[in-house]
Amino acid sequence: MGGGGDDDDDDIPQLSSHTLAALQEFYRDQRQREGTKISQGFKQYSIGSIEEDWQLSQFWYDDETALCLANEVILAAGRGGRIACVSAPSVYQKLKEQDDKDFSVCILEYDKRFSVYGEEFIFYDYNNPLNLPGNLIPHSFDIVLADPPYLSEECLRKTAETIKYLTKGKILLCTGAVMEEQAAKHLGVKMCNFTPKHVQNLANEFRCYVNYDSGLDDSSCSACT
Repeated sequence: MGGGGDDDDDDIPQLSSHTLAALQEFYRDQRQREGTKISQGFKQYSIGSIEEDWQLSQFWYDDETALCLANEVILAAGRGGRIACVSAPSVYQKLKEQDDKDFSVCILEYDKRFSVYGEEFIFYDYNNPLNLPGNLIPHSFDIVLADPPYLSEECLRKTAETIKYLTKGKILLCTGAVMEEQAAKHLGVKMCNFTPKHVQNLANEFRCYVNYDSGLDDSSCSACT
C-alpha cells in the first residue's frame, strides 16, 4: 500500500537494530533458498529442488511419472536426438538426471527461476508463441513434450503453434482429459492409455496425447522400465 508522507512519524513503532537485522536476514535467506537448493550438486535436478508456484499453475509430476515421460521421449527422439520440454520442467529435470544417455534437451519456461540451468533454459511465454531465440531453428527437435499451464482452448492453441514450429514431427502433449477434442483439433494427437500423476492430487484428470506409436499406449507402460 503506497501513500504520501506523514508528519506523525513519532507515532510509528520503531524496530530495534537487532530485530531489524534479524528480519533482513530472514528475507535474504528466503530469497536465496531456491538458489541454495540448486547449488547442491547431486540435488540440482531433483524434482522439487525448485518449488511449485501455484500462482503460475505449476504442479510437478511425481517421480514415477516424470521418469516414464523422460524415458519415453528419449526412446522417441532416438540416438543423438534433440528434445524440447515446453512448460514441463519436472520432465526436464528427470531427463537431466539421465544426462549420460545420448540426447540433448532444452527447457522452454516462463518461470525465470529455471534460468539457473544455464543455456538450456529459454524464456517462454505462451501468449507470444513464436517469440523465440533465433538459434531455435524451425523443425529442429526430434520430439517436443509440452504441458500447457492452463486448461483452456486459447492456451492450448497458442502452445500448439510453438510445438508445430519446433518439432520435426513427434509430439507428446500432457494436459487435461477435458482437452481431448481440442488436442486432436490443434495437434492431431490421440489419448494414450498411460495416466500421469502429480505430487499434488489434482481435481482435473490428466492424460497424455501423442501422434506416433508410443510406449505410453502399452498397458504396462514399457517406457517406465
